[in-house]
Amino acid sequence: MIKIKNPQQIEGIRESCALLSELLAFLKPLVEPGVSLVEMDQAAEDFILRRGGRPAFLGYEGFPGTLCLSVNEIVIHGIPDRRTLLEGDIIGIDCGIDLKGYYSDAAITLPVGRISPEAGRLLAVTRECLDRAIAAVKPGARIHDIARAVFSLATQNGYGVVRQYCGHGVGLDIHEDPQIPNYVSSGPNPRLLPGMVIALEPMVNAGVADVKVLDDDWTVVTMDGSLSAHYEHTVLVTEEGREVLTSWNC
Repeated sequence: MIKIKNPQQIEGIRESCALLSELLAFLKPLVEPGVSLVEMDQAAEDFILRRGGRPAFLGYEGFPGTLCLSVNEIVIHGIPDRRTLLEGDIIGIDCGIDLKGYYSDAAITLPVGRISPEAGRLLAVTRECLDRAIAAVKPGARIHDIARAVFSLATQNGYGVVRQYCGHGVGLDIHEDPQIPNYVSSGPNPRLLPGMVIALEPMVNAGVADVKVLDDDWTVVTMDGSLSAHYEHTVLVTEEGREVLTSWNC
């Protein structure tokens, strides 16, 4: 069931999103060669707890980290470990915060030092996919309008769009209805209504769209080992259009 949020709930979600935006801006300077993923994860957990929040991903269905940290060919759900970042890597940082029962969710893919032109182009196109998804959000639009905006841009640029994972509702829980694919599926296609809060998250591969899950049952990687990028914002459907509640500030 799709949950329409009331003004009090929207304000609580907005505050959670503001805290998450601050966290992502705080983490950006840590994205440097030689920094370990576990260092970044601990810094994020400490930040959230200091500000009165709870890491929404930590312990969710057994996930062991505060952040999903996905490097290079990892699409999503990368587990923070002692791996250190290298010059030329790209890293997806995905996080959710529970602040007094209100949830936020956002992701950004960042370069580690100087990256290849190919990697830079992937990041730019995927970020534009998210911009186009957001632009498709307005009362009366449908989920497929969002999906079509992402899929058409990514495929026009020769990229693969991940189908097994998708955006979703958010706000009173970390994952809610509706599911929001990044391609036009045969699944439900509900209309967007004021008060809906949704997490839009294109996941775009430089190569084929196919992915697989590693033996840890979490880490999703591209089937062909190509790079993958992931961007996400939490967005409120308003009477006039939309309000982007999260910000990367970077």
